[in-house]
Amino acid sequence: MSEPDSVSEWESGAKGRAAGPQPPRRPSKVLVTDLDGTLLGGDRTDRRRLRDALARHPEVTVVFATGRALSSVRELLRDPLVPRPRWIIADVGASVIDGATLTPVEPLQSRLRAGWPGAERVRAALRHIPGPAYQRGVAQDGRCSFHLRPEQLTRQLTDAVRALGCGWLYSADRYFDVLPAGADKGAATAALAAEQGWPMSSVLVAGDSLNDLSLFGLGAHGVIVAGAEPALLDAVPEADTVHRPDRPGAAGILSALQELGWTERTHPLVVGYHRPPVHWTPDGWRPPASPNGILPTLRSLFAANPQALWATSAVLEPAARPAPPQEHDTGLPLSFVALSPAEWAGYFHRACKETLWPVLMSQPERMSFDPAAWAHYREVNARFARHISAHAAPGATVWLHDYNLWLVPGLLRPARPDLRVGLFHHTPFPPPEVFAALPTAPEVLASLGCLDWAGFHTDAFAEHFRRVLAETSGAPRARLPRVGVHPLGIDRDAVAALARARRSRAGRAAGPLVLSVERLDYAKAPVEKVDAVAALLTRRPELRGRLRFRLVCPPPEAGITSYDTTRRLLERRIAEVNRAWGDGGWQPVEYLPHSLLLAEVVDHYLAADVFWVTSLQDGMNLAAKEFIAAQHAAGRCGALVLSRHAGAAAQLGAAALLTDPHSPEDLVDTLHRALTLAPEDRRIRLDHLAELLGHRHPADWAADITAAIRGHDAPRPRDRRRGRSHPTDVNTLVTGPR
Repeated sequence: MSEPDSVSEWESGAKGRAAGPQPPRRPSKVLVTDLDGTLLGGDRTDRRRLRDALARHPEVTVVFATGRALSSVRELLRDPLVPRPRWIIADVGASVIDGATLTPVEPLQSRLRAGWPGAERVRAALRHIPGPAYQRGVAQDGRCSFHLRPEQLTRQLTDAVRALGCGWLYSADRYFDVLPAGADKGAATAALAAEQGWPMSSVLVAGDSLNDLSLFGLGAHGVIVAGAEPALLDAVPEADTVHRPDRPGAAGILSALQELGWTERTHPLVVGYHRPPVHWTPDGWRPPASPNGILPTLRSLFAANPQALWATSAVLEPAARPAPPQEHDTGLPLSFVALSPAEWAGYFHRACKETLWPVLMSQPERMSFDPAAWAHYREVNARFARHISAHAAPGATVWLHDYNLWLVPGLLRPARPDLRVGLFHHTPFPPPEVFAALPTAPEVLASLGCLDWAGFHTDAFAEHFRRVLAETSGAPRARLPRVGVHPLGIDRDAVAALARARRSRAGRAAGPLVLSVERLDYAKAPVEKVDAVAALLTRRPELRGRLRFRLVCPPPEAGITSYDTTRRLLERRIAEVNRAWGDGGWQPVEYLPHSLLLAEVVDHYLAADVFWVTSLQDGMNLAAKEFIAAQHAAGRCGALVLSRHAGAAAQLGAAALLTDPHSPEDLVDTLHRALTLAPEDRRIRLDHLAELLGHRHPADWAADITAAIRGHDAPRPRDRRRGRSHPTDVNTLVTGPR
């Protein structure tokens, strides 16, 4: 049974390019490689990686340069890990074969064999010289090969060969090859290159023994793989054009191809996150309006992992000609999956936001399923899987982020079983009865069951995931992923430094300021907040003219229509409440529907008396943590009202004022309580919140997760500032070994 490809059918065209003879063409790049010890060296994973890399780059023409005869090469080509050669230089350079037809290349081969006396004459002339032992059972054509010990390589022997009008090669302290005078691997390669029009600047030669030495005198690029014959290493001068990697065989060749830029480099850690830190505009690459969220954490991750790669998307108009990816000037190792606006709209705007998001928010009644949009979702996930597979080193760690890439694990598992694949959910994960409302639940669960590890912010979300996989018939029961609970934090020191630097800017108004900072989303309950403000003013008319609710609420990206109803209702209710309660220059609701820089957000944090989080469902809510860090650093004593359904409540609930946004009365009561807390109570609560928040850096969080995906036990997290362990920061829930 032949070994299956490690790049599966969804690697567009790769199998077709790799299989079968290719028609003659003028390539842009040529790999001329020895076989035994070189192309065939290394383990099967290394050989598979090289084969797949060459399959992805059909512009690299493969030429075998081997001591084997054609019959031996024929047998070798049955191995699925051996790339199909376009040309074969066999018999140590005495034979040149067309790889498409497996017939001699004439008259080139005849020129190389000019003056060859034949194997019988060679054997007869050397029969009475001590030492040479003819290699019986080894197919030979146009050459005569012997076994010979080093001390038997005498002047008598070499003079006898010259007297026949022949040349000779000795390699590996064992093999003595008698050849036509003009034949060796280098001469055959030079003749073939001249015939095909290959400049030596487009040729890479690869070898490991002295019979490859002639290849390294052509002026081409070269690679001597690790473990090569010491005599070859000594004979080839040090030069920038000759690579000497520390990997043997196929891995050494691939390393040289990557150094030359002929194939992509591979990475021990690949992060898949659909959102890039820059996006393409007519004016070039531009950063997002706000750097909050997961992006700063990923920046920290890549700063600590210089060999990591970030696979992300780039939405480009079909006619757009963006600058080269390296010109984004972020300092991050970004690798883009190019998508058209139509593909992005179907994938993200429709499938992610209209189908998956309502289920994640436990509001399946809002779900809209479009088979065409789901087809886009499948295709984008397949492209990410192909992209990640192409860039992941053997045994690499792959860290996926969020529901946007749910189908990638199922595509990677059969294609790259060597990878360790984990996915962290920044969103909530719904219970089984809600997840079952998703029309494609079996497809998603089949993929999620292929994970090595899945991560969540809270125990509750992790337990939902475990139950969904265990209880749903579409899930693979035999191999449940390991599950970890790792609540994400913020770069507290950075926020605190910014707050201390800007505390003099934050003025204090006569009346109380309630602040919310959130993107426009029905799951954040913005309309419910405005209704609660109106109800509070009705209940406490003395707050009229004093209370201000400031809602910083940036809109979603253009094209997402699933929030349009929420936006229209929110704006209508704000106008109604302000019209009903406004007086002169005072209005109860201040609406800021645009993105702000982090420094501007910190100014709002410092000005607020109450920070109000009312999420109906929320993975974490980092804004609440930023509010605590800013207030505490600046010596303020603001109160935090936190939804019971936000992930942050699991960590901060002991000191926050918890509220239930599903209860309009509770929203009003809890907000009123926050506004009437005594200053000392506020101070005690804020100090407690700051203690619960800790100083754990997101880079440590990321390091723990990459270790967890690999199956390593992460060290107990430590408070960076105080040096104390915080057992509550990271809990690990194991649901089954892989």
